[in-house]
Amino acid sequence: MIISGNTQLIAHLGYPTGGFKAPMIYNPWFDRQQVDVKVVPTGVKPEALATVVPALFTLTNIIGALVTMPHKIATCGLVHRLSPTATIAGACNAIRREADGTLSGDMFDGDGFVLGIRRKGFQPEGARALVVGCGGVGSAIAASLAAAGGRALTLYDSHADAAHALALRLLQHYPLLDISLMQRDPQGHDLVVNATPLGMKAGDPLPLDPQRLTPGTWVGEVVMTQAFTPLLQAAQARDCPVQRGTDMLFEMIPAYLRFFNLPVATPEQLRELAEIRY
Repeated sequence: MIISGNTQLIAHLGYPTGGFKAPMIYNPWFDRQQVDVKVVPTGVKPEALATVVPALFTLTNIIGALVTMPHKIATCGLVHRLSPTATIAGACNAIRREADGTLSGDMFDGDGFVLGIRRKGFQPEGARALVVGCGGVGSAIAASLAAAGGRALTLYDSHADAAHALALRLLQHYPLLDISLMQRDPQGHDLVVNATPLGMKAGDPLPLDPQRLTPGTWVGEVVMTQAFTPLLQAAQARDCPVQRGTDMLFEMIPAYLRFFNLPVATPEQLRELAEIRY
């Protein structure tokens, strides 16, 4: 991997950065395409985000930014315009600098999650899903499940206000959606999603009781610090099909590439070249 004086940057904003996998997927693709662009982990604590983002986009060789935990919600207030998807989710995971210097924000987490689980055989139409965690990624996944024809959503967050606010945004766009709040019992659901950071650190409690999983219930994860988190391992022990956090990532990167006007890869091409390490 060569970095030259002409290299353009995509900042990967988040904190902490140790679990970041995106640079190990994007950069091998850029090398193969001989595109002089690099994704660079950029550790930003929450209290610094509002200062860092405007300063970052004064750099002359920056294309944009990938945004991850814990900044996806706060980033919405730091860009000049949001896509409809980001507006519904109330979260933003991509920033692009336009020719006039203004910043556009979009959100790809939810579509990446749904594309990935569809590829494995899950049909979201008419499904009942439990989403644990109503921050940026959970909001995006909930919105995309609703857009895909999901019948009912159960929303849980350790901060009840976040679950209630997400429910209101969803009902504005999907008034027939059946929404339940502040429950995290997985029984009775076709799909269960962990959209919290639980699982990133050794010793984290599980986000829900896996003994309540019915065999055959699909279980999705957003944590990427290991291939199979303790939740996914427990789900597999209950004969539940699973989706890993990195599966979502491979599905949404093509959308990111289009957003940044860069050569687009298929998920299969990205998997072939990726150099992921845990």
